[in-house]
Amino acid sequence: MSRKIQWGVIGSGGIARRRTIPEGITQASNAELVAVFDPNTEANQAVAKQFNARAVNSVAKLLRCDIEAVYIASPPGEHRKQTAACAKAGKHVLSEKPLGMTIPQACAMIASCQQAGVKLGTAFMMRFMAQHQAALKIIRDGKLGKPVFGRAQLSCWYPAMPGAWRQDPKTGGGGSLMDMGGHCIDLLEMFFGPVQAVSCFTNRTVQSYESEDSAVASLFFENGALGVVDTFFCMPDEASQNRLELYGSLGSILAKGTIGQGAAGEMVAFLKEGATGYDAQQARADGGGIVIAPPPFNTYRAEIEEFSNAIIENREPANNAALGLQSQRVLAACYKSARTGKTVVLTPS
Repeated sequence: MSRKIQWGVIGSGGIARRRTIPEGITQASNAELVAVFDPNTEANQAVAKQFNARAVNSVAKLLRCDIEAVYIASPPGEHRKQTAACAKAGKHVLSEKPLGMTIPQACAMIASCQQAGVKLGTAFMMRFMAQHQAALKIIRDGKLGKPVFGRAQLSCWYPAMPGAWRQDPKTGGGGSLMDMGGHCIDLLEMFFGPVQAVSCFTNRTVQSYESEDSAVASLFFENGALGVVDTFFCMPDEASQNRLELYGSLGSILAKGTIGQGAAGEMVAFLKEGATGYDAQQARADGGGIVIAPPPFNTYRAEIEEFSNAIIENREPANNAALGLQSQRVLAACYKSARTGKTVVLTPS
């Protein structure tokens, strides 16, 4: 029988209860849920009962359980302290994004895990989406040509709710840009490489809370490609199709619904074998394209299996901490640009 990593969860409500526990930890071939903690005792007890785990009433008690890894799904303001506690106890950590609230907090999380000799990962589960991986292969095989432009969109209706930590920058670090834009920026960096400079606008267009409900970021990549991320907390869910558009000198990959929490969306590639001469008519045939529809695989299960395998094989996980730090660097540049009204160039890491 193959080895299974024993997992604990900090912050068992929210995304952990909705997705990562039922679709990830309990379904992964190499993972097993042992214990859960959440400051909401009633919710924590319900999660423990639902998934046959032990409910504990503190992080300290969770870390005394027979576990090897901890999934942290608490608000970002708790990540640094909880990661340090896990590392001190010798537990590997997969933290939800963003990795803490700021660049210094992300660096502190990385340092505490390095000093303790444990692994730290960032839960960018959308990287594991089967269609995103298929698009990445097309790009890496050179079939898209030289990358030219990318767009990633993720929006929803997120009205004011008492105690919602994403709606207060003191507890969430930011609003739609931090929470959903982080996923979009990370995906475009997966496809096109590191961002070199950003120009960003944020606003509180509709909602009444302190965090931004609207954000548009223009990205300049080190390889010369351009990009746009648009993300909003003030659009009806049905209004945003969560578009992903990737363009290169040999074609495009166009998708809707692949960005999000589901396992599949619609994706089509329009590719040429090679460069052609100028067409003054600029004719565009209707339809066509190559449908990209690999067998779907649950992204939450994929991220848990990858991190568990990295522990078993004693290697760096694909969903590593460097991704979380880079995300914080780009997001910090975006917020600085929004505050100053200027383009911000990222300093080399």
